[in-house]
Amino acid sequence: MADVAGLLPVAREAVAVARRIVLARAPVSVRSKGDRDPVTDVDLAVEDAVREFLSRETPHLGVLGEEHGRSGAADGAWWVLDPVDGTANFARGIPLCGVSLGLVDGRRAVLAAIDLPYLGETYSAVEGSGAYAGEERISASTAAQLSDAMIAVGDFAVGEGAEVKNQARLRLLEHLGRRAQRIRMLGTAAVDLAWVASGRLEAAVILANLPWDTLAGVLLVREAGGFVLDGDGTEHTVESSATIAVCPALREDLMKCITPYTARV
Repeated sequence: MADVAGLLPVAREAVAVARRIVLARAPVSVRSKGDRDPVTDVDLAVEDAVREFLSRETPHLGVLGEEHGRSGAADGAWWVLDPVDGTANFARGIPLCGVSLGLVDGRRAVLAAIDLPYLGETYSAVEGSGAYAGEERISASTAAQLSDAMIAVGDFAVGEGAEVKNQARLRLLEHLGRRAQRIRMLGTAAVDLAWVASGRLEAAVILANLPWDTLAGVLLVREAGGFVLDGDGTEHTVESSATIAVCPALREDLMKCITPYTARV
């Protein structure tokens, strides 16, 4: 699509709108949307406010949000929003959560903005123009050995089929734990992917691909020089079943560890 970069100020202001709400109010109500899948009144307030802002600023673009689904234009590019990524953390007062907003054109994100309200960090990227933390350009880690790698892993599966999926996840964790410097489960894909982009983490292994969770962070990692792959090692797209982000030198070694397990997770 034309003039993606011209929409970057809109994306940055949208996540700033969300940040102000998150910082201004603690969650009052928490309910379950499904098996151990919480949503708070703040999630809903943020999504409502960001949707209103985006519909005013970009009425020609549709919006897909975690809480209210898809609305607006059915064709062309569309925004994808997670109003509070890491709701379980947020509801307990754990400051690892973020607002994730991407602009998707076809099968990939072309613009991204992620805000981590409690950490005071905002990340952004436009396809072909690099990734940034604030105004500072960021790059993926240069680590070349798995023994030097800190790897984030996504949450365990819930719902139907979770027991079988989690058995495979546990075997994968054991395998990675014997090779990596450290394994971390931070509870938010937005943080995982932003920190791979900024070099704080060498990889993030997320064995799922919900668009509001991942698509903005996927672009950040790629624009920072990292790779994002599906579980079978092919390039990550909207249709992928897993989201594996990794710094360049560890791509081959990490995927050798992961691929035998991903068919079962």
